[in-house]
Amino acid sequence: MGRRISSFFAEILYIIWGERANRGVCSMENRKTMLIVDDMEINRAILMQFFQDEFHIIEAENGREALDFIKSQPIDIILLDLMMPVMTGMEVLEWLLSNPRYGDIPVIVTTSADDVNSEVMAMERGAADYLTKPYNPSIVSCRVQNVLGRRENEISKLRQAAQDKKISAMQQILDIDQMTGLLTQKAFLQQAADKISGNPETRYCFVYLNIASFKLINELFNMETGDTILKTAASYFNTIVGKRGLASHLTADSFAILLPEDMLDMDLLIQGLDAMMHSLTIYRTVAFFAGVYQIDNIYLTTSQMLDRAHMAMTSVKNSHARRFAFYDDALRTKLMDEQIIAREMEPALNNGQFFVKYQPIYKIDTEARTMAPIAAEALLRWQHPEQGIISPDRFIPVFEKNGFINRVDRFAWEQACHFLSRQRDWGLDIQPISINISHMNFYDMSFVDYLLRLLRKYDLQPWMLWLELTEKSYNHAPEQLTKILRRLNSCGFSVILDDFGSSFSSLGILRDLTIDMLKVDVRRLYAHGNHDRVDIILQAIIDMAKKLNMQVIAEGVETPVQAELLQTMGCHTMQGFHYSRPLNSDAYIELLSSLR
Repeated sequence: MGRRISSFFAEILYIIWGERANRGVCSMENRKTMLIVDDMEINRAILMQFFQDEFHIIEAENGREALDFIKSQPIDIILLDLMMPVMTGMEVLEWLLSNPRYGDIPVIVTTSADDVNSEVMAMERGAADYLTKPYNPSIVSCRVQNVLGRRENEISKLRQAAQDKKISAMQQILDIDQMTGLLTQKAFLQQAADKISGNPETRYCFVYLNIASFKLINELFNMETGDTILKTAASYFNTIVGKRGLASHLTADSFAILLPEDMLDMDLLIQGLDAMMHSLTIYRTVAFFAGVYQIDNIYLTTSQMLDRAHMAMTSVKNSHARRFAFYDDALRTKLMDEQIIAREMEPALNNGQFFVKYQPIYKIDTEARTMAPIAAEALLRWQHPEQGIISPDRFIPVFEKNGFINRVDRFAWEQACHFLSRQRDWGLDIQPISINISHMNFYDMSFVDYLLRLLRKYDLQPWMLWLELTEKSYNHAPEQLTKILRRLNSCGFSVILDDFGSSFSSLGILRDLTIDMLKVDVRRLYAHGNHDRVDIILQAIIDMAKKLNMQVIAEGVETPVQAELLQTMGCHTMQGFHYSRPLNSDAYIELLSSLR
């Protein structure tokens, strides 16, 4: 126990690391006690060399020895290897966790660089941090100091708690947020009302700001990091508002400011805020989204004014294109409509208001001058009892935003599988159904298993389902999409890239992913004029697809002229009103029956 390192190891370490300069030697009576637990003497020697000037070091070569030391004397910090004989580091952590008397001793576990699972398990069992081998002296020292600093901070917080009770009444009177030093929401709204009414010649703006994924930031780092972000933002807002405005910390991740309109420049405000967050050197981007209400109705309460700024912020939160928005009546109408849809979506699904229509996809044989449906796209529709048919353009974006899209997608997929089984029951040759896969599904690795269960339930084969995805799936989750596409390909599904050419990532997708078919929206391409240029683009897409052994489906074909032009370009698979509008299941069964 506690054996000293050999002189051989000591000499090697002295040569490697050298004598550390500019480090004061702590007096023995002021040193904290560090327990280093590792069955490898060289590992203990390395760690001891880092800390021997600052700590009183105790060594143990297994977990059992470590517990003996812990029970017999005060320990300030433990460096604990996980893989040891007699008693493992994980068992030591579990023992500490079950013994409250020793549970406050901070433990830093040591693992190999690729042992991520052990790191996670150790953190779940109360480890304060981890070190990876081989050790980097600077990182080791920083992590030990950080852990001890957090412990001292917790002790300091406990001592401060008693004092906080004494001054809490005073803080309530002052209406100041304890952490940030900004106004509380109540004080902010009261003082904003006074400022607006006291300066009738000045037009003010409310700005509502929110930190994206702040909860995740706290989980990835620690509460101290989150507090630093809030305090830094608060300092910035205080500087921005000066004496003419007000700033408030509303909730954990939200702020508000009131500024005269002539002081407000949202581009500069966001740029400055980004620069302040970047200065914190947190490896994850800390992004603020904002909404602005330019006061045009002084008879609203300040709470209502703040709500309008909040509504504007909600319209852009987590957007990849915009970081702030201004409130106007059009935005209010849009947001109110989204709220109505979100409120009614659950009852609509439970009460059978959603249904599926099928739009045939035709194959044209120019030589035989014949055409026949070879597949159909399943299209989700909403029949509202009061509003009638609600356009997918209204409800799909809302569902994608709130996550409900996964549920209605699965409803549509099952309807499509049921319809395929009806084709078989009618004695028809089964024609594939193309189903739409929202990009949100690619965050759920189990959705492929769900599709396979559906096929088994209805006794179907993967070739009977064509899977349509958009470029948005690649933009949002490229890694997940790549993994899932490999599995879909191996299972035998055919994959269609819908709305090909609608974003800049099209060619990147064709380079990186295995796609079976491209679907091009002809109506959208020709909507903006420049028909000669569109003809060239379409021809290039068709020629490229042939060289890549991919089929091209032209959708949105509405006129005989468009159909004839596409045929001359070499595209013979089409979908659109020129051939057929979306049909209910019975009408499509009749169509297929008539072709027998």
